[in-house]
Amino acid sequence: MIQLAVKNHNSSSERRQVQIVSVSEEEAGQRLDNFLLRQLNGVPKTRLYRAIRRGEVRVNKGRVRPDTRLEAGDAVRIPPVHETTTGPGAVGGDRWAQRIRHAIVLELPDLLVLNKPPGLAVHGGSGVKVGLIETLRAMYPEQRYLELVHRLDRDTSGLIMVARRASVLRELHAQLRSDRINKVYKALVWGRWPSHLKQVEAPLEKTSLASGERMVRVSAAGKPSLTRFRVLKRWRSATLIEAKPVTGRTHQIRVHAAHAGFPILGDDKYQTPQAQALAATLNLNRLYLHAAGLQFSLGEERYQLEAPDTDEMQAAMAALDNLTD
Repeated sequence: MIQLAVKNHNSSSERRQVQIVSVSEEEAGQRLDNFLLRQLNGVPKTRLYRAIRRGEVRVNKGRVRPDTRLEAGDAVRIPPVHETTTGPGAVGGDRWAQRIRHAIVLELPDLLVLNKPPGLAVHGGSGVKVGLIETLRAMYPEQRYLELVHRLDRDTSGLIMVARRASVLRELHAQLRSDRINKVYKALVWGRWPSHLKQVEAPLEKTSLASGERMVRVSAAGKPSLTRFRVLKRWRSATLIEAKPVTGRTHQIRVHAAHAGFPILGDDKYQTPQAQALAATLNLNRLYLHAAGLQFSLGEERYQLEAPDTDEMQAAMAALDNLTD
């Protein structure tokens, strides 16, 4: 494994002149906001979005939206930026960098696959200054392109793919849309999941509480969603299940499990009082959901990867083995 140093960015790297940056072939297909985050590493997202909104950032001399997809040869106007992230953001990235180095399970010229630790957001935002993608970009300062192929919730552990070329991102997205990538999760749920319950098909809709917290609910107005389930092991008060999401909706496995009457232990959004009590008994302090398996093709190769259970998962199952109701 090549050892890579983490590069810290501070006020000495501030941009003080307007730049016109040409989009390369490998950078084509990126969203504008992601492109700017790479170009202005260390600048808060709020500052970048404000610059786009005000028209300070332009593409081919025209005003654009943050989600504009860039094409090879586009000329991006980047204004002088005098706000940078210092202190907590950099420290957070340093703290995670060593764990991320050891979490790399597959390193190819065009792709990284990592066994993401629980507690690490995949990207910054919503109160999170540093996530997986920001830390990777600091670890690979010479890499002009690094983009998440898919996402995991902050407390979900396990396998996640990061593309190093735009063409690879497009190819893997096409495989995801056509169900050619097999993602397998493990979850520990409250109650005894019945063997005959092999799938949950229920439309899911995003919503927000009065507090602003994002939630997902089963609703006829939602998007079609399907998850397949299989029982791996049962205890008197809990079940270890395998979950395969056929569609890829936000919180899909979590909401479908709860909708079926078997919420995932440690899920602070969708758990019931009974599930909460059992999680406390087992000393589970996070969502017990793990991206355990991943199968995909790249070029002529077919990859089949597995991520072992985390220490917390093993401890919870050992506690269940010794638990008497």
